[in-house]
Order: sequence, then C-alpha cells, then structure tokens
Amino acid sequence: MGETNSDKMNSENLREDGNKHFKSGDYEAALSCYTKALKLSTEKKDAAVLHRNRSACHLKLENYAKAEEDASKAIEVDGGDVKALFRRSQALEKLGKLDQAILDLRRCLALEPKNKVFQDAVRNLGVRTQEKVRVMSSTDSRVEQMFGILLDPEEKDVEKQQKAAQNLVVLAREDAGAEKIFQSDGVRLLQQLLETKKSDMMLAALRTLVGLCTGHQSRTVSILSTVGMETFCAVMAVDNEPVSLAACSVLHAMFDALKEGMTKDFRGKEGAIVLDPSKELKSMIHHLLEMLTQPKVSPHGRENSLNLLIKVVPRKSLRDPNNGMTLWVIDNGLKKILSVGGSVVEIPGSLAVTETTRMSASVLLNKLFDDLKCDAERENFHKLCEDYVRSLFENQGLDGKLRAIQTVSCLLQGPFDAGNRTLELPGIMDSIIALCASEREIDQQVAVEALIHAAGKAKRASFITANGVTLLKDIYKKNENDAIRIRALVGLCKLGSAGGTDFSMKQFAEGSTLKLAKQCRKWLCNESIQASTRRWAVEGLAYLTFDADVKEEFVEDKAAMQAMFSLAKSQDKTVIFAVASTLVNCTNSYDREEIDPQMLELAKYAKQHVPEEHPKDKKEFVEARVHKLLVAGVVSALACMVKNESPALTDSSRELISRVFLALVEKTEDRGNVVAQGGGKALLPLTLEGTEIGKTKAAQALAKITITSNPEIAFPGERIYEVVRPLVSLLHLNCTGLQNFESLMALTNLAGISERLRSKIIKEKAVPMIEGYMFEEHEMIRVAATECMCNLAMSKEVQDLFMAEGTDRLKLIVLYSGEDDERLRRAAAGTLAMLTSLEPMICQRIPQVTAHWLEILQALLLSDLTDLQHRGAVVVLNMMTADKELAEKLMESEIFEILTVLAKKEEDEKKRSVSRTAQECLSKAVEYGLIKPNLPGLSR
Repeated sequence: MGETNSDKMNSENLREDGNKHFKSGDYEAALSCYTKALKLSTEKKDAAVLHRNRSACHLKLENYAKAEEDASKAIEVDGGDVKALFRRSQALEKLGKLDQAILDLRRCLALEPKNKVFQDAVRNLGVRTQEKVRVMSSTDSRVEQMFGILLDPEEKDVEKQQKAAQNLVVLAREDAGAEKIFQSDGVRLLQQLLETKKSDMMLAALRTLVGLCTGHQSRTVSILSTVGMETFCAVMAVDNEPVSLAACSVLHAMFDALKEGMTKDFRGKEGAIVLDPSKELKSMIHHLLEMLTQPKVSPHGRENSLNLLIKVVPRKSLRDPNNGMTLWVIDNGLKKILSVGGSVVEIPGSLAVTETTRMSASVLLNKLFDDLKCDAERENFHKLCEDYVRSLFENQGLDGKLRAIQTVSCLLQGPFDAGNRTLELPGIMDSIIALCASEREIDQQVAVEALIHAAGKAKRASFITANGVTLLKDIYKKNENDAIRIRALVGLCKLGSAGGTDFSMKQFAEGSTLKLAKQCRKWLCNESIQASTRRWAVEGLAYLTFDADVKEEFVEDKAAMQAMFSLAKSQDKTVIFAVASTLVNCTNSYDREEIDPQMLELAKYAKQHVPEEHPKDKKEFVEARVHKLLVAGVVSALACMVKNESPALTDSSRELISRVFLALVEKTEDRGNVVAQGGGKALLPLTLEGTEIGKTKAAQALAKITITSNPEIAFPGERIYEVVRPLVSLLHLNCTGLQNFESLMALTNLAGISERLRSKIIKEKAVPMIEGYMFEEHEMIRVAATECMCNLAMSKEVQDLFMAEGTDRLKLIVLYSGEDDERLRRAAAGTLAMLTSLEPMICQRIPQVTAHWLEILQALLLSDLTDLQHRGAVVVLNMMTADKELAEKLMESEIFEILTVLAKKEEDEKKRSVSRTAQECLSKAVEYGLIKPNLPGLSR
C-alpha cells in the first residue's frame, strides 16, 4: 500500500521540525522527528534523506556505529550521495576503521574534486593511516623491547624503564595494541612484572592489564585463568595505596567485561565469547568477601574490596529482575561485611581499617538491603544482622559488647531499619548509655558515636534525646580526651541543631557584587555571544546570588531570567548545575539551621563572628522571588533539565532541582501553576534517582501537590500510581515530622480515591509505618496517621489486620474514639464505623479490647458535633446488626435512652442523619424483641 497524501505531509512536517531542532542544537529532538518521519515514509528517496539526516544526529550524539548504519542505508539508495558518504567516513574514522573511511573520502573527492573540506580530510586521514601501518608493523618488536627493558635485572636506567612502562600502558589502551601485547605472551610477562614486588613495575603491569581487559570478555577470562584471582587479591591486599587501587581497577574492568560483554557491539574484535560468565563472577566475589576478614590484608585492600563490591554486586537498575548476586553475597558474606563494620582497631586482634572503611561497609550494607525485593529477603537480612550482633554481645565479653555496638552504629548509618532492629535487642541501648561513662576511652568513643547515630535514626527511642543531651554535655565538660570531646560536641550539635547560615560576611566589597552581577546578566542576555561563553555568566550568578541584593535584582530582570531558562533548555547541559545553584540561592532552598541562643552567646563571649541574616532574605522577600520565577516560566525550564539523560545531570544537580521544586510548591496557591507547567511529571524521576536528600525533597514536593490538588488531574492516568512510592518513602524514621505529616495527608487523599491505589499503598509496605505514626507524640501526625488508616480500612487486607489476634490495633482505634482531640476522635470513629460496617466480626471484638467501650460509644452519641454523633450511631447500629447478644448489652446500658432522644430529632435538618440511624438501631432492638415499638416509626 502506497504512502497517503496525509502521511507524506506529516512526514515532511516532521522532517522540517527535525531540521529546526538540528539547527538549534537539540539533536535528540531532531533524531526523534526523523525517526517518526521514517515510519510514515515509504518512498525510497525520502527515506534515504531521513537516514542521512539521522546519521548527522548520531554523529553529534557520538553514536558512531548508528551513524555508519544510517549513512550506509542512504548510500544504498544513491551511491553518489556525497553528504551520506562524508558522514559515513566520519563515523568510520571514529570507529577506528581508517582504511574504510579513506575509501569513502576518495569517492567524495571523485564526485567533488574541488571541495576543500574533502581535500583536507583525505590528506589528514592519509597521514593517520600511514602512521597506523607504521606503528602496527613495529608493534611486535616494541612490545618485546618494552618487556625486555622492564624485566632486565641489570637495567639501571630508571627513566628508560619508566618510559617503557608508560608506553606499554598507552599501547594497551588501543584495542590493536592490547591484542598485540596479549598475543606476544604479554600476560605471562605482566605476571613477572607483578612478581618483582617493585611498586612502579606493579603499577605498569596493572594499568596495562586494565587496557587488556576493558570491554573484552574472552581476553578477561583468559587473563583470569592464567594469573588467578588469588594473585589479584594478594596484590590488592598489599600495604601500598596506589598499587592496591590499581589492582582494584583491574578487577573492576574484569567485572564490567564479564557482566556487560554480551551487551556491547564488539564489531568482530572478540575471539571467543563466554556465554555465561556467572561462575567466574561468583568466584571473584567469593575471593573479595574472603579478603574482608583476612588479618594480613592491608586497610586499603580491605576498603578497596568493599568499594568494588558496592560497584559490582547490587543491580544497576531495579528494572533488572535478577538480584541473585545480592542474595548470594548476603548468605555468604554478610557476617564478613558486618565484621569489618564493627571493627574497633584499639581492641587487640581487630581488623585493620582506614578512617573511611566502616562507612564503606555501611554503604555496602545499605546497597545490599536496598537491592532486596520482598519481605522474606529483608527478614533474612534482619535475622542475620541480629544473630551476629547478639552473638558478639552475649559471648565475647566487654570487647564483644563494644564490637556489637560498633556494628549497630554501622547499620544505623547504612540500612537503618536493620540498625533500629539491632538497637532494640535486649541490653544494647542500656550498654550504650553505660559505656558512655566507662573509664576506658575507647568504650566512651564507640558509645558516644552509637548515641549520635541512634539519635539521628531512632525516633521512637525519644529517651535518647532526653538522656543523651545530659550525658554528652557531661562528657564534653569533663572528659580530657579531645577525640571524645569533639564527638560529644558533634552529638550535642546534632541533638540541639546548633549552627546557622551566615549572610553578613560578604565575599566582595560593598556594592561590587551588584556590579559583577549586572555584568553577568548583560552577558547572559547578549545572544551575539556564543552560548558556551554565556554559560559562564550563569556560573558567575551561581556564586553571586548568595547575596540577597543580587537575588532581588536578578528576579526583576525578566530578560536575564528568560536567557538563563533558554540556556537550561539548550543542548549544552553543562549549565545545569549553575542554573540549579542560582535558583536554589534565589529561592533560599538551601539548608538553614536555627541558631541555638546559648551558642550565640558563646560566640559573642569568644569574640567570634556572629551570623546575621540579610534583611532581603526574610520570608516575604523569598515568597516574592518565588512568585516572579514562577511567572517567568521556571517550571518548564526545570522540567527540561530533568528530562535530559546527560551525565551533567549529576546526583548533586538533581538534589538542587528538587530543593527548588520544594520551594516553588511551598504556597498552596502556587501548586496549580507548577502542575500546569509540567512540575508533577518532572518531580517523579527526581524521587527515584540522586542523593537521599534530593529524593526526599522531591517526594515532599509531590506530597504538597497531592494534598491540595486533585491527584487524578495533577498525575493523570497511570502516573498517579508512581506517586505512591515516593510518598511512602517520607514515612521512614529518618524523615522530619513535617515530611511524615505531609506524606500521611497525601496518602490519605490517594487512599480515598480507589481500591487499586489502596492496594498500591499496602504493597509499598506503608501500613506498618502508618500504624507507627498513630502512636506519635505530636498530635497532628497522630491524627493524620489515623485519618490515613480510616481510608485504608476500606481494603479487605487492612480489615484483616484489625481482625488479627494478639494486636492492639482495634483497641487503639476504640480508645482514640474517646480522646479529647476532635480531629483524632473524628478519624478514629470514622475508622471504627468503616470497619464495623465492612467486617461484622470486628463488632464482636470491640467489648473484648477495652472495658471502656460503652462509655466511649456513649460519649460519641452525646457529642456536640453532628458528624461524631453520626459515626457513633453507625458503630452502634453495626454492632447491633452483627450480634443479638451485643444488641442486648447496648440496650441494657444508657445508650438505649440516648438513642431514644436522638431518634426524636428528625425535624432538625442537621441532625436528620443521626436521628434516622438511631431509629434504625431501635428498630433492630424491636426486631430482636429487646424493646417494644413505642416510638413512632419503630413498629414494623
């Protein structure tokens, strides 16, 4: 079937759009347009032009194999297509196929003999080809010569040896050179270099091996088999940091080659491909785990082993369903990792570690825990951690207790759920408090550190704050060891949030920051200057906008804002960090800590500089700046920055963008504007990637939007289900009370929409966390959690939880229905009404959970608030309907008289729903024969 006129028009329109995008430097968008046009185009000539255009895009995006492929398709249609031939020659040159590239260039020159670009290209490529031939012909002898110099024990010329080593490393980076080394018995010779034990020789050998292994699976397997993992681990274990790190680099290159070898386009360079490298990978990881607890391994070797495990064990993407390697490492090596994390070098026989090794252990534990997919896997992880800590704590004396506490600290800094579980083991918390007062300094140090980590993570252990402050102050005042005193001070700062952000210390003389900023804005708006130069104007503003006067002038300059947003949307993504930094400064969305008045007095006393806030950084100024940025279109610029998959979009940049978004949705009335400009969609990826702070800020911004906007409009279609996980992440104990509260409010909103959303919330393991917050001391959080539970109670799965024996869930809801706080009572009574309506068995359990059930129901019926009365009446009706004996108990109490009064208030419109429910209760009593039908409307 031929191409229709409309298809042809659409294809041409798309091609024109693609051309516009290409000219503006948006090669990804151009590529997308040409690809769509190709799908609509069936004319060979049109398709050839589109393939040629796509080839140009691929060249710009450095996808050289695809550039070659598209150019070839254009040449198949028209062998004299000079543009396609030239593009293919460029792609072939980049792919290292110089001989093929020069053939294409000669064809170009034959077609256009006077074209200067073609003439220069042929000349340059000819020189390079001759050089390559010359190099390759001499490579064999060069390899032999270099090894000869390096392995000659009589060679005294150090400089000559260093040059030979460097040449070897450089040669190994080119695939042809690497292959020559490999074929020239190079692996055995490199092994000999490693055996010299001379660090410069070892470094040369290791760096050459990186070249040999990178991206080449079959060479990697051969090297691994010849040299052996034991040798690589022994080299990594040496007490020489550069050598250890170089060995680590070789193993990393090997892992990558084995894991990703099958996914790469080798263009025929592989000899024999290993189809299933999992056996080799497991063996390598086994050796790395063994290294962790071997006493002879150096601190650097141990840390490099951990860092390598962090990079190669957990899945790179959660979309990959296979987390088998993580499970295998947990089963075979978790205790070894914990052993490193719990090391206390001052204890005899302890493992040697660097300053950062324990943190690496925490990161690895966290990565492993994050890589688990289900409760059973997580429970196994928890159990292994608990068993390990318990065995140390109970069976190895005081030193064992100390290592157990150090291990708990390590877990609290990594997978803090596991840390909290071990913190709650019998005796741990008591020992931490006791050891703070120990005579042995190492005991105090470990205990204070544990207290600091626990204070940051274990919210439920509120007594840490109560007992911790006194303890830490005592240590800080009385201890003579500075190492411990400084830890105590850190602890006090952490618990007391001391410190602050100081804007009074200007970097430049008065007024000059404004002059510099003005010049930056001038450059920024000057479109005759190259974009790459204008980008530096944004860099300048990123620094200068620390000054509030500069911020104010910037948001008044609409042209400057638009120019910055245009740069943010352009192909040059190196500007992302500077734009994001400027916006963070303008919105004051950096972290600011409240200044402790005592610390302020101390600073004055010590004649230190006292921090001071700029008058234009006060709330009303910040709000006005945010509004101006919104009007100028900041959200679409941010959305464009997030969409790009450029390496420039680093985790730090993501965090900055998340901070800005959170500032933009601070005011309720601005949230609709943010959603309309695509803010909701842009926030979702920010909750999944980046730093933990960044992901949390993005999740909090999502929560604010979900609280006040209609979620089905803000997040249309399937997107609404993607909002659940980020919101649940805000329920974790390391989030602030405000984040917990906003998350609960947002989840309440979602849980009221549909059963599918409730299922998603339950699936994300939110229910236990929501239950936890129902016990929170802060009443607003407690209320929000109860309201959320009320909406979730519509789900059968949640109803079953309230039916479960041996829990206090139902008791809590009944007791909360009798609390003084109106919102809490309303939420609890609503939950109770919902549960008793949907699950009659719950009605029978209410009298069993608390002796006060009758008086709580009476209080609800006697409330001044109609909705509370109605909820109470519904609960009573449900209980009476569920069971005759229950109905009898209710009718024998004062509830009968209260219902009789309420049933008569039908004429009061506000009380009508209450009156009718009361009548239904009394009708039920009549039906059971418990009372006579005296009241009008009660007889059947």
